[in-house]
Amino acid sequence: MAASTAAAPTGQWFRSSDGTQWWFDSGSLSLDFAYTGAMSDNPAWEQLHAPADLAAWLEGRFSAADGIVSEGDLRDALELRGAVARAAASASRGEAPAPADVDIINLFAATPDIAPALEGGTRQAGRSRVRTGQALSAMAREAIGLLAAADEGRYRECAADDCQLVFHDESRSNNRRWCSMLRCGNRTKVRNHRARKATA
Repeated sequence: MAASTAAAPTGQWFRSSDGTQWWFDSGSLSLDFAYTGAMSDNPAWEQLHAPADLAAWLEGRFSAADGIVSEGDLRDALELRGAVARAAASASRGEAPAPADVDIINLFAATPDIAPALEGGTRQAGRSRVRTGQALSAMAREAIGLLAAADEGRYRECAADDCQLVFHDESRSNNRRWCSMLRCGNRTKVRNHRARKATA
């Protein structure tokens, strides 16, 4: 059984401009992180305004996060977030990420990660709390693994004409088309149904 330092499952709630909440599972913790603000030019998407915002987001993803985030940690996080966002967008278009973004992701991945541990022992080895730098490193390493396999075509944009959300398809059949069935998938089904009724 894994220890409590592991990351939570992916996905998060968003609110549409009309106030409707919808669930978006990007398929990746690092992409979830990118969607705290770097994947859109819309200021309304920004979630990380202050160190406390980053602390809360990390505590929601890493159960053992220590909640300690400095202004420097926030600057580091925003730098990594931007690099992951740009690299994922490039991968969704079948392009290689920019070398500068690769360097940033590699730099964060080279810092100490969260050590795996088994529960049930009688002694504690190392820290039991996850520091901000360790969480950033874990997300950078995950991004490297996914981007290294980007030629499998699992990074893609939502198939809806009016949506550019990028996700990593984790489905076994690799046939996910929509950012969310609650949003674009359902809207497309409704439009197709209306079009069939109109032609009938």
